[in-house]
Amino acid sequence: MSPVSRKQPPTRRSAPVPDTARRSERSRRAIYAAALSLVAEVGYPRTTVEGIAARAGVGKQTIYRWWSSKAEVLLEAFLDLGEQAAEEAGERPFVFPDTGDLAADLRFVLRATVDELLDPRFEPPARALAAEGVVNERLGRTFVAKLLEPQLQLYVARLRAARETGDVRADLDPRIALELFVAPLAQRWLQRTGPLSHDYADTLVDYALYGLVPR
Repeated sequence: MSPVSRKQPPTRRSAPVPDTARRSERSRRAIYAAALSLVAEVGYPRTTVEGIAARAGVGKQTIYRWWSSKAEVLLEAFLDLGEQAAEEAGERPFVFPDTGDLAADLRFVLRATVDELLDPRFEPPARALAAEGVVNERLGRTFVAKLLEPQLQLYVARLRAARETGDVRADLDPRIALELFVAPLAQRWLQRTGPLSHDYADTLVDYALYGLVPR
């Protein structure tokens, strides 16, 4: 037998297996970015699943595989935006400050809320989701549960602590009391009835804590 005949046939190297997880994550990120940018550019009513898909470079069926509507896409993209911004800034999960000075703590949080509401990255999607949540009950419940309620519970905890230390009335209902700060701020932002500023936030704290009668 000749040396040639003893050679083994060359082994065929198998093709690498595609990393579907990496590809899916890349597509998901592209969809998030497309949804957020379109809402900022053309507004929520003119944003479509087809438009998001085209900008993200994916098929429409890819979006419908993960979400049932553009509202769900935008909500998830908005929640992810907040997480990404906090991670880039090296921030820990937000904790309501308790310095022993309730007024100062409330002013700090409301000022930070004003800054976030006016942030051009957050304002267009937040405004779109807030408006859509009024007419889309399912989205509204999810928006409240995943975004608003965790933040409101921070107010509740701080006001309960103030009640225990005697800084507010003993019969105070924290859930109702927090609306004195949060509701006017949200209304002014949503309806654009006046400018949002740190001075406005400070005035809300002053009026809510000390009332309207002369001191």
